[in-house]
Amino acid sequence: MTVRYECAFCGEGFDSDAVEYRCRGCSRTSGLLVRQRVSASRRPGIAVDPLSLLPIPIPHAPAYPVGNTPLAVCPRLREALGLPNLFLKLDNLNPSGSLKDRASLLVAEQALILGEKRVTLASTGNAGASMASAGAALSLEVILFVPAAAPRAKLLQALLAGARVVPIEGTYDEAFALSLQYTEARGGINRNTGYHPFTIEGKKTVSIEIYNQLGCEAPDAVYVPTGDGVILSGVAKGFADLEEAGLIARSPRLVAVQAEGSNAVARSWREGRTVSLERVSTIADSLSVATPACGELAVRALRRAGGHAVEVRDEEIRQAERELSRDAGVFVEPAAAAAFAGLRKDRASLSSQDRVVVLLTGTGFKDLAAAERLTEMPPACKPSLAEALRYLDRQPLGPVNPSG
Repeated sequence: MTVRYECAFCGEGFDSDAVEYRCRGCSRTSGLLVRQRVSASRRPGIAVDPLSLLPIPIPHAPAYPVGNTPLAVCPRLREALGLPNLFLKLDNLNPSGSLKDRASLLVAEQALILGEKRVTLASTGNAGASMASAGAALSLEVILFVPAAAPRAKLLQALLAGARVVPIEGTYDEAFALSLQYTEARGGINRNTGYHPFTIEGKKTVSIEIYNQLGCEAPDAVYVPTGDGVILSGVAKGFADLEEAGLIARSPRLVAVQAEGSNAVARSWREGRTVSLERVSTIADSLSVATPACGELAVRALRRAGGHAVEVRDEEIRQAERELSRDAGVFVEPAAAAAFAGLRKDRASLSSQDRVVVLLTGTGFKDLAAAERLTEMPPACKPSLAEALRYLDRQPLGPVNPSG
């Protein structure tokens, strides 16, 4: 199927029915976008099927049912923050437990259309586990290069799904480069975020779902956890497509939330120049990126949407993870919790009447080691009511929290 591509930086456009990674005009790999032609028959106030705005058909969606995740209303958080129109987008409920499934399904469908059997990528864990799961559902071989320090649960998930996992004694950026070399040598499709344009295109469907769930209207602000900038770019692309189609008057403000120890996008936005970091350090492994593959595109998206960047400390991320579990019953990994930490830190920039969406991108089961640092398992109790009552009288109310 022929797809129309357009470079966000030089404006070059071209049609292709092959896998494309690079602009044919300026040769950049991080700004190539799918140019979506939205049907003129669409009207404001009418719900849109997110899959209908993708560049290729998705016939295998029933085999790997991605999306349609809830937009949760959380009364305790609304009251605590003074935001009666606060919503949590629970993309931690996708099949592999991550928003990355949105991109993996689209790349898998492309592979099937083109008769390719192998998909290669680098990942800090989530994208790899996602692609491995989609590959298992659609009978594709997945080659995954990951930093050896990636959370064990994510690596186990990818292995159980049948991926060929190559742990690297190095960083995500080094794994990324190695995955490109492997694809060049052995062929197949490279799914790397910020490299394959379909990764942005697939992730844009979350914005279209939010539009549908808010009564076919855009929110006022969306808080997005940001590492390499691809999720942010995808969210921006989804709302931009809706705006171009005349379905919304304007895109919402986008807020990129980054960990202080991995803040290349935030610094690039603040300093007006492209920033790469010498080293990164954060408990949010999914946000740990020294050279964001889609950093420049993400900054452009922030400026276009009148958005900004917020940086949060690791302790603020931990507190957000605790608060989401305790007050909303939502268990997410640190990278997802960072988005809520960013909202807390940025509360003064919002009106009490703003409709605000926090994008929660990954389940807490992805990183149980991080969760174990937030609490402790209580000792065993003898099996008698008297002992149980004494036991409970000694227990503090709410979750045990040795770190404060």
